[in-house]
Amino acid sequence: MRKDNRDNLQLREISFKPDYIKNVPGSALSRQGDTIVLCTALYEERVPPFLKNSDKGWIQAEYSMLPGSTGNQRVQRERQRINNRHIEIQRFIGRALRTTIDLKKIEGFTINVDADVIQADGGTRCAAINGSMLALAKTIRSMVYDTVIRDIPPILFIAAVSIGITDNEILVDLNYDEDFKADADINIVSSENGDIVEVQAFAEESIIPKDIFYKVVDIGIQKNIEIIEKIKKYI
Repeated sequence: MRKDNRDNLQLREISFKPDYIKNVPGSALSRQGDTIVLCTALYEERVPPFLKNSDKGWIQAEYSMLPGSTGNQRVQRERQRINNRHIEIQRFIGRALRTTIDLKKIEGFTINVDADVIQADGGTRCAAINGSMLALAKTIRSMVYDTVIRDIPPILFIAAVSIGITDNEILVDLNYDEDFKADADINIVSSENGDIVEVQAFAEESIIPKDIFYKVVDIGIQKNIEIIEKIKKYI
């Protein structure tokens, strides 16, 4: 039993508050344990230069940790400085979200997703993807209501979860203390169909046995299906 009385394979309490920001097409407050992320998704009629004269739209993400998100040690605003961690995470979020729809269905438009960490206690990138999935789905629907696209495109829902390995034990949905002490940390993004979107695996002074890795991926897929069921309740 873990410090918060969870079983090893049990998710933290997960909740979403949709439409958290007034007058925004899609927004959601994503909470996973004590990690809280505010996610918004706004669209604009333009695409990046590399998509000019193409028949596609684009989805991109920005990720930031707010100054007080980690406690009394103030985090500098990441958008005001080069920070490889937040660039890597926002690319991770953007790649994941671009798998959810056919980008041709939003031709000429870019959807900008912002994930701002209000409070951090592990798993911020996963909570950011989960909240962003909800915000994105709501914005796509709003684009139809605003008559900027004709029909709601099929949406493939995704979710993300972190899983750690400590002394060959598998722990689902790590908080900060568990993440800090883990021998390995694996972030799994997968779809409602059980297909893999992306897997990030990090080991610290150790290796990840192949049989345990495969087991972790299977567990991650099942946990993401649980999260997707929660997200869909708010659509």
